[in-house]
Amino acid sequence: MRAAARVLALALLFLLAPLSRAEAHDARPAYLQIDETAPGRYSVLWRVPVLSGMRLPVALKLPAALRDVREPAVQQLSDSLVERRVVEAGSAGIAGARIEFAGLEATITDVLVRVRLQGGAQSTTLVRPSRPWVEVASSSGTLAVLGAYLAHGVGHILLGFDHLLFVFALILIVPSRRALLVTITAFTLAHSITLALATLGVVHVPGPPVEAVIALSILLLAVEIVHAQRGRPSLTAQWPWVVAFSFGLLHGFGFAGALSAVGLPQSDVPLALFAFNVGVELGQLAFVAVVLVALRLARRIDLSPGAERVALRAASYGIGTLAAFWLFERLASFAS
Repeated sequence: MRAAARVLALALLFLLAPLSRAEAHDARPAYLQIDETAPGRYSVLWRVPVLSGMRLPVALKLPAALRDVREPAVQQLSDSLVERRVVEAGSAGIAGARIEFAGLEATITDVLVRVRLQGGAQSTTLVRPSRPWVEVASSSGTLAVLGAYLAHGVGHILLGFDHLLFVFALILIVPSRRALLVTITAFTLAHSITLALATLGVVHVPGPPVEAVIALSILLLAVEIVHAQRGRPSLTAQWPWVVAFSFGLLHGFGFAGALSAVGLPQSDVPLALFAFNVGVELGQLAFVAVVLVALRLARRIDLSPGAERVALRAASYGIGTLAAFWLFERLASFAS
């Protein structure tokens, strides 16, 4: 990689730096589930993400025609606030009713809405901040499930800054485009395997330790970049696909945590899992493509070898600083 490319890489790193307060999976959406338990009666589960003790400023506004059968029960979890209630809609039901999410337009978070009616009809919808409401459909079919989980996967990876920083570090350290292709493929294969195993319940790994090790993996890559620059043997430079595959297994457990936060529709588990995974890969490929195009454009700038070394060293230390911050923050959260 030439000097100008590395300077641009440093610039991209600083674009990520303001996001250092972001956790690995702050892209997880809010979640609303409505199940019809009897004609005109529904159980409602409303889950809102909590970050650093702060609740996402989004309020659920059910149709005025719905009335509570009993007072809502609220449960405070480490990563979310869960509210459960039972409501009645009368003989008209809720098909065609509008549900609003006040405050969603001021966030970057989506809301995954799942409705299951008696008789087997169900719908799955991903509500965006640009359109903070949804009209309940009697049935949405498999295409809506595919679209909702595909969009959730894309959004999750593009806001999963630690995963992007790991891929970014791989781009800096892998010597050739062919090797980078093999490396990214190995990373993709690995996290696809553990995503499926964890989501389907075959393997269970606690989330907090996984998040901490993901931060550690980025820190180790930053150290490898420094070693390579100083001419020391680098395992990642020699066998990048092995390192990417190994750490990719851990990153897959992280993706599974985001997916388990909203769950999978029981009637379309394979489809939803496939769509989410494809969405993650599309988002990852888009990020890699943007970085590579930017680096190619930057090659037109010619800088001295000294400036090249300074830029790459600053980039590696910047990556390491962000990763170390995430690591200690997650260890502290895990200990508490």
